[in-house]
Amino acid sequence: MDRRQFIRTIGTAILGGAAGATWAEDLVERSTTGMRTRNLGRTGHRSSLVTFAGYAVHGVSQAEANRAVAEAIDAGVNHFDVAPSYGDAEKHLGPALEGKRDRVFLGCKTLERQKAGAAKELRASLKTLRTDHFDLYQVHGLDKPEDLDTVLGPGGAMEAFLEARDAGLIRFIGITGHRPAVHLDAVRRFPFDTVMVPVNFVLEHHHQFTVELLAELARRRIGVIAIKALAARPWAKDEQREYPGCWYRPIDDDREVELALRFTLSQQVATAVPPADVRLVRKAIAAGKRYRRLDQAGEAKLAALAEELKPIFG
Repeated sequence: MDRRQFIRTIGTAILGGAAGATWAEDLVERSTTGMRTRNLGRTGHRSSLVTFAGYAVHGVSQAEANRAVAEAIDAGVNHFDVAPSYGDAEKHLGPALEGKRDRVFLGCKTLERQKAGAAKELRASLKTLRTDHFDLYQVHGLDKPEDLDTVLGPGGAMEAFLEARDAGLIRFIGITGHRPAVHLDAVRRFPFDTVMVPVNFVLEHHHQFTVELLAELARRRIGVIAIKALAARPWAKDEQREYPGCWYRPIDDDREVELALRFTLSQQVATAVPPADVRLVRKAIAAGKRYRRLDQAGEAKLAALAEELKPIFG
């Protein structure tokens, strides 16, 4: 895809017509911390432009986790994301959020597809995270059509989600994953409140990865939580991995971080989750506080950069 075509493509994704232009401008407000917020779909919650990636506190000391969480909240981050599959992240995040839980919108996930397993894992996560409810509970990694059938079918995980919502253990229901086609099918079959999906300039440059999905989610007023905003390319074979928590090579140059995040936040998303490393979380928060809508000069720089990068998905 040449530079002009790339600009046309992301321009369509950014604007989405007149409604998209209104979304991009009017649904942003500035908080006293300098971090702005956007409506998370129809939930009524306004998420900080950057979400705290709970996976970043996997494998660190409790003191480091406490420090990272406190810094993020002080910077205006009010949306936190974690999962039991993220190593010991829940064990660190729970204590770090003590005394601060009422200041954050806490999302968690489950890889379980059946009702019994999902109900068990939900309660285990509540205990580990030292909270009595999740603001958002998500079907994690929903990338296979057959898994969607299981989750929504008799005895599927959605039955546990709905019972938990009725019991006040969760407020909203979402899905996460890396396959927009599956997500399109999912939101047409169940009224999910949020979708967590990759929104990344390299993927859009090479594949127009989420254009159709984002338009449908905007139409349905479903909150979009973007992941992989700072993904550059797959790790090369035998490459030294400076960021062991990342399964891809992340962008870490400050100027490129800001551009990549501006691209993602200029799409129809509510918030972006940075990569799983405390250093990159801090960079993303700093860039998020400087956010301004991507312009043509930024688009041109990203197009040139994307042309040299291999997307993380084929």
